[in-house]
Amino acid sequence: MPLTFKVIFSGVLLLITLSLVSLREMDAPPAIPIQQRLVQQADSLIISIKQFKALPVDVSHTRLMQLRFKQIRLAYKRLEWAAEYFDPLSARQVNGPPVPEVELSGQVIQPDGLQVMEECLFPRFKVSDKKKLAGLVNRLAVNANEFRTFFSHVELQDWQVFDAAKLEVFKIETQGLNNFDDPLLQNCFAESAAALQSVNAAINHYKQAIDFGPSIRYLLRDVTFNRFDRAAFMLRFANPLTAALTSSQHRLHLFDVHYNRLLCQDAATLFNAGAFNRNAFIAALEDSATTDKILLGKRLFNDPILSGNGSRSCASCHKPGKAFTDGLIKNLDITGKKFITRNTPTLINAALQPALFYDLRALSLEDQANDVVQNPDEMHGDMKIAVGKLWQDSSYRAQFSLAYLKKDRMQIDTFEVFNALSGYIRSLTRLNSRFDSYMRGDAKSITTFEKAGFNLFMGKAKCSTCHYLPLFNGALPPRYMQMETEVIGVPKSKNGKRIDPDPGVYGITPYSFNRYAFKTTTVRNAALTAPYMHNGVFSTLEEVIDFYDKGGGIGTGVAISGQTLPADQLRLTKTEKLQLVAFIKSLNSE
Repeated sequence: MPLTFKVIFSGVLLLITLSLVSLREMDAPPAIPIQQRLVQQADSLIISIKQFKALPVDVSHTRLMQLRFKQIRLAYKRLEWAAEYFDPLSARQVNGPPVPEVELSGQVIQPDGLQVMEECLFPRFKVSDKKKLAGLVNRLAVNANEFRTFFSHVELQDWQVFDAAKLEVFKIETQGLNNFDDPLLQNCFAESAAALQSVNAAINHYKQAIDFGPSIRYLLRDVTFNRFDRAAFMLRFANPLTAALTSSQHRLHLFDVHYNRLLCQDAATLFNAGAFNRNAFIAALEDSATTDKILLGKRLFNDPILSGNGSRSCASCHKPGKAFTDGLIKNLDITGKKFITRNTPTLINAALQPALFYDLRALSLEDQANDVVQNPDEMHGDMKIAVGKLWQDSSYRAQFSLAYLKKDRMQIDTFEVFNALSGYIRSLTRLNSRFDSYMRGDAKSITTFEKAGFNLFMGKAKCSTCHYLPLFNGALPPRYMQMETEVIGVPKSKNGKRIDPDPGVYGITPYSFNRYAFKTTTVRNAALTAPYMHNGVFSTLEEVIDFYDKGGGIGTGVAISGQTLPADQLRLTKTEKLQLVAFIKSLNSE
C-alpha cells in the first residue's frame, strides 16, 4: 500500500473513530456523563486535600492553610448536591455538625470533617491543635476517596438527579445564605454559587431551558453579608429554579419512585401549599389522617373521658383560642396542687416534627398522645378503663366503626384512640401565614418593615441557623427528617444568673453534651404563644430577642458549659429588634 494512501486511510479511519465516539457520547444517557463528572469532582476534592497536607503546619502558615481550606470547602460544595443525596453517611463525616449527635439506635456520632477542621484554623491556627488537625485531614482524605469509589460504581437514575438537584437548591435557601456550615470562614455566597454551578452543569445534560446564570450572578454580587437580600433571592431566583426543575422532571416523564417523606418530592418550592406532608411520620399507610378520624379525634380532644378523674381534656391545656397553648408559664397538674414540669407548646404544625416534646422522647404523634394521657401529672388516664367507657357509648362506638373499618368489632383498640387524636392534630397543619403568601408571590401581604425583619432573621440575627425555614423549627433541611436540639443556657428566672435545673434531653439520653439541651421549637405563631422557653421564663418576644442578642446564657452571665448557641453579641439595634418582632408576627397562621 503506498505511503500516501496509508496516511489518507489512517486519517479517514481516525475521523470515523472520533465520530463514532462522539455519537456514542451524544446518545449516552445523561446520567453517564453526570457520573463521570462526579468522579472528576471527587478527584478535585482529593487533590485539594493533598495540597493542604503538603503545607507546613505551623502558626506562620495560618493564612495559607486557611486559603487551602477554603479551596477544599469549595471542592466539596461542587460535589455536595450528589454526595448528600447518594452517600449521606460519608457526607456527614465530611461536612457534618461540629457537635456530637445521638442516633435513634443510641449510637453517638462524634463531630468530624470540615466544620471541626474550620475551628482548628480560624481565627488563627494554634499549635495545640496540630495533632487534631492531622487526624481530621487524614480522615477527610479517606472519605474523599470513598466518594470517588462510590461514584465510580453507582448507577444514577435520572429522576434521582432531578430530586437531588432540587434538594440542593432548597439547601442553599435554608442553609447556604447564613454561614450555617462555615461560620468562621464566612464564605457562604461563593460556596452556594459553586454548588449551584455544579447543579447547573448536571441539569444541562438534559437540555432543559433552565437558566441558572442569574441566580449564580446574584450570589456572587459584591455585597456584604448583612445587606444581602435573602427574600429577593428566594422570590426571584430560587423559587423559579425549583419550580422549573419540577416542571422539567414531569415534562421528561422520568421514571419516578415516590416515598413517604415530610418535604414532598413534587413540591415546586418550599412555600407551595401542600409542600409538606402531614402524614409523613406514620407507621403504616392506614394510619393516615382521614375526615372520619379527624372528626373523631376532635371529639376525643375535647372530651375529659380519657383523664383519670374525668376533669381534664387535651383542650384544657391546648386551647384553640391561644394557638393551642394555654398562655401560662406552666400549667397545674391534674390535682391542681402543683405545677407540671414544662411550658405547654403549640400543637399547630406538630405533625411536621420528626420528634416531639422538649426532650424529643416521642417519635410520633401517637406516642406523644399515649405519653400525655397516661402521664400521672397531666391526665393520669387508664386506657383500659377509657376504652371501656368509649365502647359503652353508642355514638363513640359508631364513630370508631366508621373511622376504623373492622369486621365483627367487639371493642375499641387503644391505638385507634391515639391515632384518632393524632389525626386531629395532623389536621392542625397551618402553613398559611401572611409571610407564606408573600413567598408565593403576593408582594403586598407583608410590609417592607416585616421583610427587613426576615432578612435579619436569615442574616445578622442568625436565627435561621437553628430555626430553619420554612417550618422555622429545628427540623433539619432539606429532608426535614431529623430534629435538632440546642443548649442556649435558659436561666431559672428572667434576670437570674443560675441555669434552669431542668436537664432537658439529658434526662432521656444521658450524655454530657445533652445536658440542658432542648428541642428547637417553631417560631411560627410565636407571637400568639407566650410565655417562652421550656420553663416559660420570658414573657415577650422582645425579652427573647434580647436574650439571644446578648449571647444566650453565657452572654447574660449564666454559668454553663457546652452552650451550642454562639455567646458573642449580635449587636442588634432597637429598630432591628422591632423588625424581627414584626416579621415573627407575619408568621401567624391565618
